Amino acid sequence: PAVYPGAIEVCDGADNDCDGTTDLGASDADVFQLDADGDGYDDIACAINTLHTAVPGLPGVVLWGLCDGASAALLYCHATQDTRVQGLCLLNPWVRSPASLAKTQVKHYYTERLRQKEFWLKLLSGKVAGSAVRGLARAVKAAFSAAPVDAGGSTDAPFQTRMALAWRQSKAPILLVLSGSDYTAKEFLEYAASDAHWSGALDQSGLVRQDLQMADHTFSDPVQRQQVELLCAAWLGRIPPV
Repeated sequence: PAVYPGAIEVCDGADNDCDGTTDLGASDADVFQLDADGDGYDDIACAINTLHTAVPGLPGVVLWGLCDGASAALLYCHATQDTRVQGLCLLNPWVRSPASLAKTQVKHYYTERLRQKEFWLKLLSGKVAGSAVRGLARAVKAAFSAAPVDAGGSTDAPFQTRMALAWRQSKAPILLVLSGSDYTAKEFLEYAASDAHWSGALDQSGLVRQDLQMADHTFSDPVQRQQVELLCAAWLGRIPPV
């Protein structure tokens, strides 16, 4: 097989492009984009069905999702309990609500700003606009005034609750990858730590968590992106065959 930096990666058991991974992102691999229309359900089922048709005898699939793609994967599992899903790779899951966003802003953005000498110098000199101060006040109010909503495990439950239920009920292994420089990841951790449905979810068996402290939301840096690829490939290799 052709093996050199920049070569086309194919499914042949060799690291053709010399990026440290074998067959990951291969040009001849059966890959389907999930949730093209954004509804979180039918496209995933269609993709899995099509993949099984294209590859008869396939024992199972792993769903890989970033941000709302991670949320869609969990929501699909909650709605269908599809046993063909043999693993979940979730990166910076989206659990956004007005309250969770406000709490994250207060704790990780405004608190950091208040610690900066530059902020206080601008405030005292009148260079900090009143709108910024009002924005902080609104964030604090939203963070601590929202009432919890609980509809059990029904389809009327908030999507964050349905995500948590799918997480807890999953018999498949889960890989959770979180970016250290990403408010969506921080918001997920805040939500998981404060919501009753998520209590203890990050400690359950079958979960592997990887924190990339310098990574942004989309792992846009080539080094961080390659690190994610290596993490995912290594984790996939440890999933026991069905």
